[in-house]
Amino acid sequence: MTIIRSILLFVAAAIAEIGGAWLIWQGIREHKGLLWIGAGIAALGAYGFVATLQPDANFGRILAAYGGIFVAGSLAWGVVVDKFRPDRYDLIGAAICLIGVVVIMYAPRR
Repeated sequence: MTIIRSILLFVAAAIAEIGGAWLIWQGIREHKGLLWIGAGIAALGAYGFVATLQPDANFGRILAAYGGIFVAGSLAWGVVVDKFRPDRYDLIGAAICLIGVVVIMYAPRR
């Protein structure tokens, strides 16, 4: 159950961070305005909060593992929201990052 909770928290963090950055991007680069920027700032704040809910108490480990989630999640966001088509190297890189997440977060430790 702890691993499932951790994975769900990583997904929630990714949605908040990537979504927040995307909202700010839209607000500035696509000229959608201050409401989009404000929503992005709020989402980025939510990301910071969600990260604290991880069951592991090691900040460095959580953020290092989250980096792999961020890489794969960013590509997935691009596919779903921006109709981006990753090539095989994007997919291989994301898979390597996700393997790193598993090793960093879920390897058996004493």
